[in-house]
Amino acid sequence: MEKILNLTQHQATADQIAQGVIDLSPEGRSFISEWLTFVSVPNSNDLRRMAELLTNVAAGDSMAVPESTEPYQYAMIGGAPYLMSALENALIERGITPMYAFSVRESAEVTLPDGTVKKTNVFKHAGWVQI
Repeated sequence: MEKILNLTQHQATADQIAQGVIDLSPEGRSFISEWLTFVSVPNSNDLRRMAELLTNVAAGDSMAVPESTEPYQYAMIGGAPYLMSALENALIERGITPMYAFSVRESAEVTLPDGTVKKTNVFKHAGWVQI
C-alpha cells in the first residue's frame, strides 16, 4: 500500500487511513489549513505560491512543517477549486501524483416521536480519482 499525504483541511477518515492516507500533526495541519484558506481574492501569483508551499510539504522540503521530511509519491488534495489546478501542476512537476477522495452518500431516514422525519447523509470513502 502506498502512502498518501493528506493535504486537505480535513482529518482523514478511518477508511482513508486504512488505504494509506497519512495525516500530519495538529501543528502541521494548521499550516495546511492556513495555506488552503484565502481571506481575499487571490491572484495567480498567490495561487502559485500556496501551491508551492503545499507541494514542498509533500516533497519533504518544508521548513514550516519540519515533521514532513519524507517525500511522498501521492497527495490527497481538495479545497478551493481555483487553487486545485495550480496545486495539481506543482505536485506533478515534482513527481507527486495528486489524488482526490471519492465518496458515496448514504442516506438514512428516522421517524421522530413527534412524527417528523429526520434525514441524515453520511459520506463514505469509496476510492480515489487519480490525476
